[in-house]
Amino acid sequence: MKGAVEERAIELGEYIIENNATVRAAAGKFHISKSTVHKDVSDRLRTVNPQLYGRVRSVLEHNKAQRHIRGGIATRNKYLKNPKK
Repeated sequence: MKGAVEERAIELGEYIIENNATVRAAAGKFHISKSTVHKDVSDRLRTVNPQLYGRVRSVLEHNKAQRHIRGGIATRNKYLKNPKK
């Protein structure tokens, strides 16, 4: 079981880097919770593959910095589709 968890952490890290994916997108792709993704790429990946961990962290930090912009766009689109009368 321990090997499978470590392999999953590596797979998640590679997926996030290749697709510039968010935690939410990775969770959806692998059918696991966002908490599990975060635990895998934050804690487990750091000990299993520190180089991959560093690359994943940079992608996730970039996504975190852009989060408020994506939220604003989503809100704007919501109200453009359902304008008040």
